[in-house]
Amino acid sequence: MKTQCLIIGLLTALAPNGLAQPSVQAPASAPARVPALADAQPDKNGVKRMAILRGLDKVSGRAIDISAPAGVPARFGSLTITMRFCYTVPPEERPETAAFVQIDDGKPGDKQTRMFSGWMFASTPALNGLEHPVYDVWVITCKTDEPATAGNANPPAPGALSGVPADIPPPRVPPGAEAPAATPEAPAERGLPASPSNR
Repeated sequence: MKTQCLIIGLLTALAPNGLAQPSVQAPASAPARVPALADAQPDKNGVKRMAILRGLDKVSGRAIDISAPAGVPARFGSLTITMRFCYTVPPEERPETAAFVQIDDGKPGDKQTRMFSGWMFASTPALNGLEHPVYDVWVITCKTDEPATAGNANPPAPGALSGVPADIPPPRVPPGAEAPAATPEAPAERGLPASPSNR
């Protein structure tokens, strides 16, 4: 009882106007809203697209998925990521996702430095990658609101993708960067001499 009186007396003496003020907590800020496909700017055919990227903080080892709707800047650490166009081939084709991404570095309000502008490919993330001392970013997949059609099993050729803005260069994969064939050849078929293990 004496302890309670002592605490109340101290609070009264230290409080402004001689009265103890109840502690008021600031309202918790609402969690940041994750961008959605509906936020994307439609392409020239009216299709909304959103790339799912993965970002790695090399210092902490933390990897998170980043939703990047077309034309909507997304933040990851000090990076501002703007996805302009993405495409995923139909499921019956060899898996591939490509995205045209622009990545700037800098704190909000400061001058931004362009760190990357080009196509990223999910099958070969190191081919066209972000070179940054703290962060890695690569494309995982692309989502669209375009309805799937059974008659469109073959995607358009690179450079002829439907809906790509005219100011985006066509995706180009350097010679020899294509993924190897799904079934390996026997050593003799590749021109290797026969060894005792494969006779």
